[in-house]
Formats: sequence, C-alpha cells, structure tokens
Amino acid sequence: MTSTSEWNEKHLVENRLIEQLKEMGYEHIHGPSLDTERESTRAVILHDRLTRALKRLNPWINDTNLNKIVRGITYIEATSLMEANEAFHNILVNYTSIQQDMGKGKKNQTVKIIDFDYPPSNEFLIVDQFSISDASGTIRPDLLIYVNGIPLVVIECKSPMVAVDEQIGKAVKQLRRYQNQCEHLYHYNQFMIATSNDRAKAGTIGAQLKHFGEWKDPYPLTSPEVGDHPTPQDILVAGMLSKANLLDLIQNFIVFEPENGRMIKKLSRYQQFRAVNKAINRLMTAKSPRERGGVVWHTQGSGKSLTMLYLAVKLRRIEALKNPSIVIVTDRSDLDDQITKTFRRCGFANPQQASSVAQLKELLRQGPGSTVMTLVQKFQTSSEEDKFPELSDAENIIVMVDESHRSQYKGLAMNMRTGLPNACYLGFTGTPIDKEDKSTTRTFGPYIDKYTIEQAVDDGATVPIFYEARLTQLHVEGETLDQLFDRKFREYDAETRERIMKKYATEEAIIASPKRIEQIVLDIIKHYETHIMPNGFKAQIVAVTREAAVMYKSKLDELSDLESAVVFSSGTDDKEHLKKHHISKEDEKALIARFKKPLSEDKLAFIIVCDKLLTGFDAPIEQVMYLDKPLKEHNLLQAIARTNRTYDKKDYGLIVDYFGVSRFLEKALAIFSKQDIQGALMPVDSEIPRLQTRHRAAMKFFDYIRKDDVESCMQVLEPEDVRQQFELAFKRFASSMDMIMPDPKAQPYVNDLQFLGKVRQLAKSRFRDESMDISDCGEKVKQLIAEHMRASSVEILHDPIDILSSKFEQKVNELGSPEAKASEMEHAIRHEIRVKIQENPVYYTSLKEKLEKLIEARKQHQMDIVELVEQLSGMLDNIRDTANKSQIQGLTREQYPFYQMLEQYFATEDDQEVIRDLTLIVTERIMEQTVVEWIYKDDVKREMRKKIKQQLRVTKCPKDQLEELTIKLAALAEVHYKK
Repeated sequence: MTSTSEWNEKHLVENRLIEQLKEMGYEHIHGPSLDTERESTRAVILHDRLTRALKRLNPWINDTNLNKIVRGITYIEATSLMEANEAFHNILVNYTSIQQDMGKGKKNQTVKIIDFDYPPSNEFLIVDQFSISDASGTIRPDLLIYVNGIPLVVIECKSPMVAVDEQIGKAVKQLRRYQNQCEHLYHYNQFMIATSNDRAKAGTIGAQLKHFGEWKDPYPLTSPEVGDHPTPQDILVAGMLSKANLLDLIQNFIVFEPENGRMIKKLSRYQQFRAVNKAINRLMTAKSPRERGGVVWHTQGSGKSLTMLYLAVKLRRIEALKNPSIVIVTDRSDLDDQITKTFRRCGFANPQQASSVAQLKELLRQGPGSTVMTLVQKFQTSSEEDKFPELSDAENIIVMVDESHRSQYKGLAMNMRTGLPNACYLGFTGTPIDKEDKSTTRTFGPYIDKYTIEQAVDDGATVPIFYEARLTQLHVEGETLDQLFDRKFREYDAETRERIMKKYATEEAIIASPKRIEQIVLDIIKHYETHIMPNGFKAQIVAVTREAAVMYKSKLDELSDLESAVVFSSGTDDKEHLKKHHISKEDEKALIARFKKPLSEDKLAFIIVCDKLLTGFDAPIEQVMYLDKPLKEHNLLQAIARTNRTYDKKDYGLIVDYFGVSRFLEKALAIFSKQDIQGALMPVDSEIPRLQTRHRAAMKFFDYIRKDDVESCMQVLEPEDVRQQFELAFKRFASSMDMIMPDPKAQPYVNDLQFLGKVRQLAKSRFRDESMDISDCGEKVKQLIAEHMRASSVEILHDPIDILSSKFEQKVNELGSPEAKASEMEHAIRHEIRVKIQENPVYYTSLKEKLEKLIEARKQHQMDIVELVEQLSGMLDNIRDTANKSQIQGLTREQYPFYQMLEQYFATEDDQEVIRDLTLIVTERIMEQTVVEWIYKDDVKREMRKKIKQQLRVTKCPKDQLEELTIKLAALAEVHYKK
C-alpha cells in the first residue's frame, strides 16, 4: 500500500509513465548511468548508441562516412533554435545522403538515422534524471525519450497534488525554461509532454501553454485496451509514444510553417492523426476501388487543411501506391488559394495550381507524383466536346475534395469522375451530413472520421460560439400602402399588379430598407464599441444583398469613425453605387490581410459581405458576426464558424442575429445529434432502373420530333394539361439525375436533361401569357417600401446563449403543445387568403398585409411559441377588422388613411360622421395647396400646415396634440397628394 509520503510526482506520475513505456517495449535506464556513454555532461547525444544504430541500419557505411554523419548530427550549424530544429527534422525524416564507392565508383548513398518502415529495428529508451550542464547551469528533465541515441521527446511531470489549474502550466513553464537554458538539447526535440497523470498535453518548441494539446484517442487502440480506467496520461502515452505511432508522428505529422514573419513548428492533433491513418487504412484494405473513399467530417477551425497536408505527405511515402498523384479540389478560389498556400508554406514538394481548364487537363495527364490544386469549376467541357475526356485511368490518383457537400453532385463533379475514373475520392467537410443528404456519402463512401464542434470546443481547438438575438421593431407608416401601390402601378392590369407584388414585395426588400439598416448600424456601433473593440477584436457584417452591404458601409461611415470595407463579387450590370466598391483580387487580398492584423496595427474593424468570406475564411481576430441574412443548414453552420478560431485572450465567438436565424439554427444543430447514416444508404445502381423509367416518361412527349425543331416541341406543350404532365415528368427525371450525379452512370442522360430543360424554359416563356414586362418595377417597389417603413429601436430578445449548451436545447424543448395550436392558426390564415384571393386576387392580398405578414414571420423566428400563438391570433383579428373597415363609404382611397389618423386622435367622438366630415375638409384644404412639385417648396408646406392647424382648432383638437397631429397629417399629404 502506498504511503502518503509517496504522493508525489515521482511515484504518481513518473514511475507510472515509465512502467507503461516498459510494457510497450522501451528500455528504462537511470540517467546517471549513461554518463559514461557521453563525452561530457554537456553532451545530449549518446554517441556510442547512435554509432551502433547507424551501422545496424546502414551496414554498407565505412568508418569515414560514419564519423561524418555522427559529426553532422552532433554539431548542427544554425542561427536559431527553430532553424536547427527544422534542419535536423529534415535530415531525420527525409534521410541524408553521403558519397561512397560501393564498387562502381562514388555515388550518393542514402543514410537512415531511424528506420521508419520497421520500428522494432530501432532502439527506444526511457531515461529519468538525466543531467545536462553548461555555462548557464544544470537542468535535469524528468524524463527523456531516446531513439537510436538521440533525445527526441522531453517529458516534464508535475504532482497531481499541485493546484488543478497550475499543473500543466507549471510543467510548460519549466519546459520553456529548459529551451532557454539548454538550447542544444532542443535541436533534436520532436515534441514535449507536460503531464500530471490526471492531465497531459503535448506541444512543440516555442509553443506557449495555449498551444499545448491533449491527446484523447489512443488510436489504433481503444481506451479499454489501454487499461480499465486509463488516465489522460495513459491515453496520451499509448497514442503518441507507442513505437509505431511515435515514428509515424515524427515522419508524417510535423510541419514547419511561417506565420507573421516567424517560423512555427506544428504537431498534428489527435483527430488529424486518427483521420489520416483511418483514410489510409481504408484505402489500402478496400476490397474494390470503389470502396476506397469516404468522408472526413472535422468541424470548421480544427485544422482541415493541415489534415489534408498530413495525408498527402504520408500517401507519398507509401511504397505500394507507387508515388501517387494527389488532386486537391475546392469550389471557391479563396479556398483554392488558401490550401495551395498551406501546402507551399509547409514545404510540400511542388503543388501546382491549375489556372485554366486546359492547364488542368495537362496537369492531370502528367502521370505519377504530381500534386494538382484546382477548382471543381475547371472540370468543364469545351464547346467541341460532347463529354469530358478521360485524362488518366491510373488507380494511384487520390482526389481530396474540400467542403464535399457543396458542389459535388452536379455535372462538374461527374466530369471529374469521367476524367479520372479509377481515382480514390475522399470528401472533407467542416459540417456534418444529415440523413436527408445521402448524396455525399453515396458519392464518397461512408464516414472515415468525425470530429464535432463539441469536441473541438472541449479540446480548445476552437472557442465556443455564443448566440444573441436582436430584433428590429418594424412599423408601416399609416394605413396607406395598399392605396399607394394601386396608384403607383395603376397603368398595369390587376393580374400584372399581383405579379409585381409577388416578385418585389419580398422579405429581402424589407431587410434592405434604409431606415431598418440605420437602426441596426446604430446598435452595431454601440455593441462593438462596448463589447468587442476594447479587447482588440474585429467584426464581420453579413448583409442580405450587395445593395444592403453597400448601405451598411454608407451608414457606418455616416454614423461612426470605425473603418469598414465591403467585399463582394462584382457584376457586369452593376449600377454606379455598387461599381464604386468593385476591387481587384489583389486589393481584396490586401484588405483581408489588413483585417487579420491586430486593431492596434490596422484600424480596419469591419468587413461587410453578403456571400464572400462566409466559408473557408480564417481570421482568428474576428470575434463577432453581425448576421442579417437568412442562412440555413450547412451554409449557416459554415458562416457562424468564422468566429470560432482561437486567438490570444479570445474566450468565445459571438453571433449577433438581426434576421432571426434561430429556428434555422435549431434545425442545423439537430444534424449533430444524428447517427452515422451508412445504414440508410442505397447503392447508386439501385436508382438506375427508376432513372431509366423516368427518362423515358419525360422524353416520350417528343417522340418522332426532331430536337432542333423548336416550334414542333412548343406545339406539343401548347395544351395546358399536357404542360402540367410534362412538368411532373421532368421534375421526376431531374430528381433521379440529382441522386445519381456525379456518378458517370448518369452521363448517357445528361444531353436529354439539358434538352428537356431548354424546352421547359421556352414553354414557360411562351405560354405564361404575361403581356407586360415588369422588370422595371423593382426599384419603384423598393422606393415605396423605403418611404413607408419605420424602424424603431433594436430589442435584445435574450442574453447570449451558447448554442451547444443545455439552455439552448431547453429553449427548443419548451415549445410543447402550443406548437399544434400555432400550426392550426397558420393553416386557418392560409385558408382565408386562398378563399378570398379567388374572389379578389389583387386587393385582398394588399401590399400592406403582405408586409405585415413578413414582419410577423420575422418575429416568429425570434420569440417563444406562446408569443407566436398570440401574434397569430392577432393576425386573424386584424384580417377581420380590415375587411370590416374597408366597407366604410364616402371616402376615396387617398382619404381613408387621413380618416384612420384622425380617428386615433378623436377617439372620444361617438359619431363617425363627424370624423369623416373632418377628413373631407382637411383633405380639401390640402388639395387647395398642392401645386406641381409642392413637396419640394417649403413656403407651400408651411401654408398647408397652417391651414390644417386652423381646421383642427375649429374642431377642438386637444392643444397638447395639435402640433403633433398637424405634422402627421402634412406628412401623409406628401405621400398621397404628390404632384
């Protein structure tokens, strides 16, 4: 039984670790007993053991060359510790060479320092209490791991009796002190371990405490295989220090990458190591080429680009793959650039970025050993090609597709598989794939590895994301929009007016209304200056359209001194106010570089976007995203993850939601709780018979008709009932194609799908009988909304809630039975509209009602279900009231809003006739003053207000309301009696 005097780091931590390594095949040697094996107490290389290992691994080497190699390892010339460490790592893993005559003249011969292919041929030591002395003093690391006489790992142990939050911190501080005191020991160091048994983390030279990471998976072992109740130290030792894993980590999972002008040494995290080895295991053991692929889901911000790099490095070293070609495919140029830069910065040999379709084809025909980075868009056919050509039938082509769920089911991806039919396809994604989205796993194969948001936050690989909903209170000015709409578009017939409403009276139009954006910008400025700027972080604003993005920029400039920039894709038809914000690719890169700098160095605080920089954009300094756009599912998860990158003193990322994506967020997050969908998959071949049937059903409409005979095709579809049947057949055929693409088995049907799509579009154009073009109405509707929307203060609906916490789930679970009630009311309202639209399709669904419904829909996104029920009930009442009030006779459409305004101020009047008479008199006084462009003439407006006020005094308007009512009536006059 252990006495309490033995409750120290030696007994509880060091000895436990030594015993575990001995069981794993290491030899334990007490440090002082090695003093006879080194030249002095300063020496860190075990000279004799290194010499014996070199002879064993390179039996051909002569003594002269042996001494040269030993001397080159013992004395590394470099100007800094990092430079020396990188130089040694390079000769260790890539081997060094030396000239020697093996009987056919002097030739370069490869020298192995470690045999990475067969770990047991190397010598592994665990050494305790090894003293190293120099002019600055003596250090005595707790444990050192030697391989072939070279100290590759330093381990510092701390007692679990030390305060919990200091155990690893004190160990890391000690390791950093050793680096300063005994630099030459760290020339050879591959990584360091700080452990207290209950806690254990690993890091590289130069790393601060926050960069040390846990190793939570002992892959390929499982935790039960490590022991009955393994501690974090037990798991780390099993996962990182088994002979095979240690050499694998050193050879394939360490990179040196320049960042901000200095070199950083990066060591794989456990999920990256696991994913790479699982992928290679599947690739090498699959029974058929088709079973080699799969999906790696590693949440955004957890190092997906580096995972792809580690995989590429290791694939190149597998002899059986015969120097494979590696193809990295993305669907956006910024991602393509980012991954290419990562490969280049980390020293990966010659990654070639395809600049055109023609160059891509040339690169893919190069043969073994090439590394090609490309956009999926470059897999397009030329005008002379019926289908994409086969570029290589090699099986040792590995295609890694980033964000594989976004663009991989369409024609371009099918072309890629046609061009590289025998390649292995691996999909990488930062968001999970739900059960409804079976195409991704059908395309690539089942999951290879998963690393969720929860795991990343728990590991400190990312920071938690908090969510805060803020609602802009919107109001319609007056009860006037239906009349205004009828006046503004009176030259159009009733049916066309209805189409204008449907097309342009959209949610986007309300979101982009200037008064609403102004209120939000005021709120953003206050929030940013109070909560974000003091800590030196930056922000992203996501707008619904490019026009809205520019408006955000304009309002920010007008209302604050905070510097902002707009980044969006330019369009050839853009108007002047958008063209002002067109920038070149180089300027965009410069802006992003500025944004990533500390606020103290660069004052660019906001980047405003609508689509760009929502995915694949890593700016750790960004803490907050102000979201004003209806994002859903994967796009939403991708976007919010822009804030989850770790940064000094950054404890969390924040989403401030002005649109109301919470219900979308709930649905998106629900994906995370779903199990692996492998069991729900059906092979592609099972869909082929249905595709064939649906193809025939759609094509039979045009049997005996030449495909280039447009008029004959139109004659077939002229009867309305035939068009309806064709529409159904086309959609079914297109659905089957979508399920099978990008598999090349869909190729024979592609031309017919394109033909049918063109016929369908022509038929829609020909037979919709839309006699008037409404393309110029959008701006008019926008203006009408801008003039009549009023946005009051922004309301914070609840304190920030961690979107992964139990509180957020609880909020969702509390919906309960009132949901059914809300659903019933919603259907009742829909039914009422359907019935009344048949009686009067235009006037019943007035623009005013549409706007109110959209505003209510926005509120539904950001309120609990009880409030939703109340709002729906109020909407039903409002529909009834509106219908009754519209029966009032004796007033024109222009006069009715004045009646409603006066009714509010003369509520005590029992006689509606009095209010109606007053309405007639006031509007008459107004019309007397209306001359051409009177709204721009201040003297006319003053006279009008005077006349209105005189009339109100006669009718005994309360004195304290006289001025207010006069101004409101005059404002209504500017809307209704404009000339």
